[in-house]
Amino acid sequence: MKSSESENGTAQGVGARVLRKEDARHLHGKGNFVADMSLPELCEVAFLRSPLAHARIVSARRPATGSECVVLREDMADALDIVADSTLPTYQSSAQPPLAAGKVRFVGEPVAMVFARTRAEAEDLAEQVELEYDELPVYADADTSRAATGERIHAQWRDNTFVTLHADKDFEAHAAQASLVVRREVSLARQCMVPMEGKAVLAYWDHQADQLVVVSATQVPHMIRTVLAQCLGLDQGRVRVISPDVGGAFGYKCVLQQEELCVAWLAKTHRKPFRYIEDRREHLIAGANTREHSYQMTAYADARGRLLALDARITIDGGAYSVWPFTIGLEPGQAVGNLPGPYAFRGYRCVTECVATNKPGFVPYRGVARTGVCFAMELTLDAIARAVGREPWEVRLENLVPASAMPYVNVANKHFDSGDYPASLVKARDMIGVEAVRRRQGETRADGRLLGVGFATYTEQSAHGTSVFASWGTPVIPGFDSAAVRMTPDGGLEIRVGVHSHGQGMETTFAQIAHEILGVDIGLIKLVHGDTGQTPFSTGTYASRSLVMSGGAVARACKALAPRILHIGAHLLGATPDAAVLAGGRIVVGDRSVPVAEVAQAWYLRPDRLPADVDAAGLEVTTGFKPKVDTGAFTYATHAVTVAVDPETGHVDILDYVIVEDCGTMINPMVVEGQTYGGVAQGIGTALYEETPYDRNGQPLASTLADYMLPGATEVPAMRIHHFETPSPHTEFGAKGMGEGGAIAPPAAIFNAVNDALRPLGAEVSRTPLTPRRLLEAIEAAQVVDNRKAA
Repeated sequence: MKSSESENGTAQGVGARVLRKEDARHLHGKGNFVADMSLPELCEVAFLRSPLAHARIVSARRPATGSECVVLREDMADALDIVADSTLPTYQSSAQPPLAAGKVRFVGEPVAMVFARTRAEAEDLAEQVELEYDELPVYADADTSRAATGERIHAQWRDNTFVTLHADKDFEAHAAQASLVVRREVSLARQCMVPMEGKAVLAYWDHQADQLVVVSATQVPHMIRTVLAQCLGLDQGRVRVISPDVGGAFGYKCVLQQEELCVAWLAKTHRKPFRYIEDRREHLIAGANTREHSYQMTAYADARGRLLALDARITIDGGAYSVWPFTIGLEPGQAVGNLPGPYAFRGYRCVTECVATNKPGFVPYRGVARTGVCFAMELTLDAIARAVGREPWEVRLENLVPASAMPYVNVANKHFDSGDYPASLVKARDMIGVEAVRRRQGETRADGRLLGVGFATYTEQSAHGTSVFASWGTPVIPGFDSAAVRMTPDGGLEIRVGVHSHGQGMETTFAQIAHEILGVDIGLIKLVHGDTGQTPFSTGTYASRSLVMSGGAVARACKALAPRILHIGAHLLGATPDAAVLAGGRIVVGDRSVPVAEVAQAWYLRPDRLPADVDAAGLEVTTGFKPKVDTGAFTYATHAVTVAVDPETGHVDILDYVIVEDCGTMINPMVVEGQTYGGVAQGIGTALYEETPYDRNGQPLASTLADYMLPGATEVPAMRIHHFETPSPHTEFGAKGMGEGGAIAPPAAIFNAVNDALRPLGAEVSRTPLTPRRLLEAIEAAQVVDNRKAA
């Protein structure tokens, strides 16, 4: 029996399609979320938010009744502003007060905090607070803000730009060799993240432990503990952060939220429990935004479409504040570094500018910057293919880094560790059936719809560590992730990790890793996470790092525990440790064996049965892990899609969608597929539906789900997925992170397919989301150009 099998022979280890352990409680409504909790004397919190995008606060008057339940910034003198500094050159730091001080910088910024027995009572009281504003010039987009000469968004700044980054690698020399120059401008709309559960925080004072306890729906409990202690002037030992079940996050919950700091301050000050639950309108108006990039792309290629050099200017609308800890520098840093993608060209010049505007600040969203750079790069490659008269997949194939070149350092100094990028493209081409699509395009369709096929290939830098984050200058730099593994008296296993799950299936996959090494049935393995009082430190769950980093630590801890188990088990069998092996939850010597439960009983309950030289550290190990090469394990994939476009209505139907992905060794293929499918659904939202528009006064125009469109079951097609498994040489089991990848490629693949369909009309689209109106405008613009040429 293999160690990766349970006693009944069912595969449970690495590579097994094990049903997720956590699903049972969620499917039966037994989850434990912040909104489910109840404490004596609990007060609910509401925030009074600014109706203006940019204004000075002239005065604030509390109501005559209930004024003691109204908090303004001046009342929170012992709470520091949220400051996310960076060592990036040109970076300008912003200080985000927990409640607006002096002036407001976006619609929805919290100005006053009100608490009462119920949320309704708190909201009623908040409406009685009288605020007087003096309006200031509003910078509702990057161009307006960049051109401003008057009032700055942050008075101490030299201009309204957060940071400007530059890259130049042999650009002029390689561009000079080109026989073809292709230019394109592409852009992505601003989006919200819309997890099922919005911000949620409950805080109280634990008098027994003399400790502030903050229960928050966060991805990064240990980091939130660190910054709350700093902002509230407490020793870290007097702050405990607990993250219970989290109903989705996507990056939205990996930073310190103003509301977290405010509610924690209330609990520290009043020594009572307080809770805030974000409603959907608050999320859409004031929740941090993402994705708003624009690209000016100039590609230099030879006559066959081989890319020689790329010149790019990227503008990012970063909103009003830089978030802690990743700072606004993360978005432009990821953009300039990941724009070249999986392609083997050698001339690169890029300027990336992140501009402050009177909108909510940017927060890292699933696929940070990579959705944008993939969109820009892949649309540009299709434009090159059209210019040279070749199939887009053929041009891609000649530009991708070949498998024979791995490991490969690309033009942006990304260290690709392993993989076969061209093979993923060829497989996707065959799965989508390009030749059949081309035949169908030549046929006249009775419904008048146009068919198109599109591709997008990307790389996802996952589990990048100390050196990468240090180069971005973030306040917190990830290092080792730790895991504690302890055998329980009945032979089960308890795993403690500092990362936290918001849907990744960690309770299952970490148990599979432990089972692979120790053979303990996964039903007897419990994962403890999301509590700074019970788990070893980790910077948390983000950047597709948890499985590689904390999963790697779990593997190392189990490997360190195994010899101790074998030593005791061999002694029980009257054998030497070198004669014993672990298999199926038993210690085996020849044809004799004992279960690991008997080893546990000997350590905990029958020490008289232990060997004299037993390891006094017992059946518990804590150890850390990070890859020796910490520049990242690179997942990659090719997405291909077939669409039908109605040129009369502007409607786009997705007819077929295929994914060929490689995330190294899959711990659980079913979890990998679930993450991929969910990511693609979000990518379809980016491509076709989701947009947070603002008017020139900085007023958000999508404040409800009637205005902010999300894809539903009828808009997400049945997807087909194929897996490659190229193990990373730097990680345990060769695993690579893949939590963000599914969301990266869909906008590029879908737009390329639509542009392929529109070729007979001479139309092209390049701005998300691809609404029917935008598609019809593109067709109309192409017709105007044709008419002018004819005239």
